[in-house]
This record gives sequence, structure tokens and C-alpha cells, in this order.
Amino acid sequence: MIGLGLVYMMTGSLNMTDLAQLLPAVQNTGTIHVALAFIVVGFGLKLAMFPLHVWLPNAYTYAPSAVTAFVAATSTKVAVYALIRLLFTVFGDVDPLETYGARNAVMALAIAGMFAGSIIAIYQENVKRLLAYSSVAQVGYMILGMSIGNAPALAGGIIHMFNHALMKGGLFMSLGCVYYVIGSVKLQDMSGLAKRMPLTAAAILAGGLSLIGVPLTVGFVSKFYLVQGALAAGMWPLALLVMLSSLLAMIYVWRVVEIMYFRSPPVGHEHYNEAPLSMLVPTYILLGAVFWFGIHATYTGEVAMSAAMTLLGGSK
Repeated sequence: MIGLGLVYMMTGSLNMTDLAQLLPAVQNTGTIHVALAFIVVGFGLKLAMFPLHVWLPNAYTYAPSAVTAFVAATSTKVAVYALIRLLFTVFGDVDPLETYGARNAVMALAIAGMFAGSIIAIYQENVKRLLAYSSVAQVGYMILGMSIGNAPALAGGIIHMFNHALMKGGLFMSLGCVYYVIGSVKLQDMSGLAKRMPLTAAAILAGGLSLIGVPLTVGFVSKFYLVQGALAAGMWPLALLVMLSSLLAMIYVWRVVEIMYFRSPPVGHEHYNEAPLSMLVPTYILLGAVFWFGIHATYTGEVAMSAAMTLLGGSK
């Protein structure tokens, strides 16, 4: 709100179309620089951009599973959308990431988030907290697509908002099933889960494959666009970093899979019934979409690419 107040002070308008025309005349003023900083930091907090992510792990870990699934699938994505909308339409004729020399800084924060979130996730014993730090890494991919600044990369960031909502929403719904039945989402309590709750374990495995970016899942589609954008921009080391961060995701996903499929259930807890169908059916619908849109990626890819080209056209 402070940032928008400063913008209003310099332009006399809060209409986004008017601002896109008025801002270029005052883009070199210190007031607009400060306004943009406030706006980016404010949205950075809301979307949990590294290192402004500290609220997210506890919020996802301790909120009820139904709340976590809803917030993980919507909250941070809305903030990413709002930031993209402001940067590429309101500030579109200014191209602030380039004009104010912020592109490299935003890119560095995105990469740091991708690796820091994944590395911290590897050491978590609470699976909800593990997925929370995974979300920090996934937000890094969205910001990275925005910072590279070409159509394929921006399309990758845009499509990842939708794709991440599917897979992380489905994963937290799966953990809700686990908590409903066994009363815990700690790794050690999920030992042998595939024998006790095979349908729920399969759902967690499916979501985990998409987090890694395995082909035929939506996670692969997002990373394909990001790598394509990095290579198109001549940033091949960046493409390698995207793939390396996926290997880190493989480590923390494998920790969960190994516990569920290759450990014996705790003594006295060898037998559990599955979660109710009222919980499993919506979970499987959401995770089914992870594979549906991973295989039939043309529609979402075309929509994201069209949006990216429109946004970048406004910044030229």
C-alpha cells in the first residue's frame, strides 16, 4: 500500500491502463524506485520468495490439512500472478527489471530459493514441513521464469503457477488422508504406509514424481519451458541449475517413498484401513489432472505462451 501510495503521488492515478502510460515519464525519479521496491518486497512476502519465506513453513505445517491444501494451491500463486501483472502491465512500458537493474538480483533470489528450499526440505522429519520448504523452491521456479525475461521462460513461470497448484494441492490432500487415519504426518510414523494405506501412498508417490519433473507429469512441462527459455537466452548454466535442483527434489521425495514402500510398519500398527472415499476421490481427481495436463500439455502451454508474449509485448 505504501508503494501504491507513492505511485499515486507521482501519477495521480491508480488505474492500471493509465499508469502504464504515465509511469515512463517519471521512471527515473527516486520516488518510483522506492515505490517499486515496496511493491516487490510486499508481494515477495506474500508469495514466499526467498528470503522472505519464513512465514510459510510453520503456516503449512501447523494449519489443518484442509486449510494447508487450499492455501498451498492458491495463496502464493495469486501473489505471483499479481506481481507479474504489475511488473509487465502497469510497469510494462518501463520494464523495471531491466531499467532499474533488478533482473540479476531477482534471478539470484530465485536460484537461491530453488536450492535453499530443496536442501532444507531434505532434512525435514515432518512431511508437511518438507512440502512447505519444497514450495519455497517451486516459487523460485516461477520467479526465475519471470526474471529471464523471454517468452518461453515467462510461459514456464506462468504455467508452473497452475501446475504447482495441482501437484501441491493433491499432495497436501494426500497427507490429510494420512493424518485422518494414523494421526501423524511424521516420516517415522509413515513407515510401511504402502502396506497399510496403498491408495494414499500411491497418491503421494504420484505427486512426488511431478515435483521432481518426471516426464508425463505437469512438473516436467514447467521445467521444460524454463530450460528452453534459459537456452534461448544463452544462459546454459541456468538450464543446468534447473536440472540440478530437480535432482535435489528427487532426494527428498525418495526419503518419503523409501519410508512408505521399503520400511516395515511400526509394531502394533501393521493394519489400517484406507481413508474414506470422500477424501480419496477428490485427491485422485487432482492428482489425475497432474498426469492429464502433463500428457496433454498443448492447451496449457499455448495459453501460457500466449500470455507471455502479450506481457512481453507490453514491455517493449
